[in-house]
Amino acid sequence: MSAMLELQGVSRVFEKKLDAIEKFARTLGANVSESRVNAVDSASFEVARGEVVGLVGESGCGKSTLGRMVAGLLPVTKGTIRFEGVDVTDARTEAAKAARLRVQMIFQDPMSSLNPRMRVNDIVGEAAVFHGLTTKREMTDYVADLMTKVGLDPSYAQRFPHQFSGGQRQRIGIARALAVQPEFLICDESIAALDVSIQAQVINLFQDLRRDLDLTYLFISHDLGVIEHIADRVVVMYLGRVVEIAPTGELFDGPKHPYTQALLDQVPKLEAGHREYHTIKGEIPSPLNPPPGCHFHPRCPLAGPRCKSEAPRLIHDGPRAVACHLNDGGVA
Repeated sequence: MSAMLELQGVSRVFEKKLDAIEKFARTLGANVSESRVNAVDSASFEVARGEVVGLVGESGCGKSTLGRMVAGLLPVTKGTIRFEGVDVTDARTEAAKAARLRVQMIFQDPMSSLNPRMRVNDIVGEAAVFHGLTTKREMTDYVADLMTKVGLDPSYAQRFPHQFSGGQRQRIGIARALAVQPEFLICDESIAALDVSIQAQVINLFQDLRRDLDLTYLFISHDLGVIEHIADRVVVMYLGRVVEIAPTGELFDGPKHPYTQALLDQVPKLEAGHREYHTIKGEIPSPLNPPPGCHFHPRCPLAGPRCKSEAPRLIHDGPRAVACHLNDGGVA
């Protein structure tokens, strides 16, 4: 399969400058300084057409930031994003703007991502009208068709978001994303805020839409059980860096990076006998002051001197890629 989405060395840095009061306080001897966070650090991977790629990692690892850069909601500090060969990093050309429209995002909290003052008919239909995919006169029928596709009664189109349940609101968010006829959807923890029974329904909806509309997904989640069920490949992130990429079955059967191994050890399994679960050693370091070398080395039971000073490269071996000194032919 050819690459639909390509990320090459994509980074995002957040900087907080000192305000006037902080600058004055520093002149008086206060220990204040500008802060800098490498939220995403040189991420590189591809997503093929028709594929579902799961993006996993602990909270604060940069998953959502990366998704927002792919969607064009956050600027890229460094690196390149290409969609079907078109550079959309800045999206200044007409070709890049057209490509950006084919990439849409579905957010975690369906209530905060919907305008509470707008009716569903306008929430879903306004972007389609703006981009010329339908007319104002035909918008009601256009929205009704989308609501049917996501499992909502079209007669509810004149209601406000607060008149729906959480699962229904998420379906509205999905319909809004589909309104501009995208080919690539970024699902940012799109089922995390829903009840377990509703999560299953929404996952089934995503799979049905993938089949019926030939969609491609970047599925961001901390729930490895969901990722195992829905994803074709998995990208694992830790503190802004991609540490492992593998087909889903291979990753769950034999993770190579110590962090991935630790993550999978926490997944409950239906097996006989008593089993004790152990949390990953230590706390995730602050992104304001990440450890040198491999970011995972303070928590890694296999870390050696090299891990503390040299950041491992992401080395590809067929369909798999691992950023670990234990897998690059050397020693940790």
